[in-house]
Amino acid sequence: MSENSPDLEDDTGIYESGLPGFLGTIDEIIAKVEAFMLAVGVILMAINTCVNVIARYVFGEGLFFSGEINRILIILITFAGIGYAARHGRHIRMSAIYDAIPVKGRKVLMIIIALFTSVVMFFLCYHSFEYIQTLYSRGRILPALGFEIWWIYIWVPIGFAITGIQYLLTAIKNFTSKDVYLSTGVVDGYADTESEV
Repeated sequence: MSENSPDLEDDTGIYESGLPGFLGTIDEIIAKVEAFMLAVGVILMAINTCVNVIARYVFGEGLFFSGEINRILIILITFAGIGYAARHGRHIRMSAIYDAIPVKGRKVLMIIIALFTSVVMFFLCYHSFEYIQTLYSRGRILPALGFEIWWIYIWVPIGFAITGIQYLLTAIKNFTSKDVYLSTGVVDGYADTESEV
């Protein structure tokens, strides 16, 4: 980083919750679990893909189970990632109207948005759990790996539940603090990240 570039906040270090007491402890535990799931998932997917490509070119045929493993890892990464994005305030926002509202109005709107999103996430969690029960009752198996297909979707309700908890914690953080928060640790605002060339 050059001396003329602005100081950018590093969000890759250890996550510290902005919530007090027990809620902060829950938030930090969930953050560690998410970070572990994402890191392991991405590393395993990269290793699996590289080994499959090498096997295909060296031995003339790839690993027959590689596609199924990547499918499982994509589901894991996707649904662990939604909670991570919510925790770091990285979800896409349509903010033209929101930005025009005064601070108190933004705070109220952010609480409503966080609570509504939390309810939607718990609703999706419930229905994804029902979907897994349906898959379980059908007894379908993965052809290459040979285990029941419902196991690969177990991450879906977990991801929705973690995201629902995160948005609920964001609403609580906005209730209990003076500033407007996008997540428990991210204050609403825009960072000027342009650097002079």
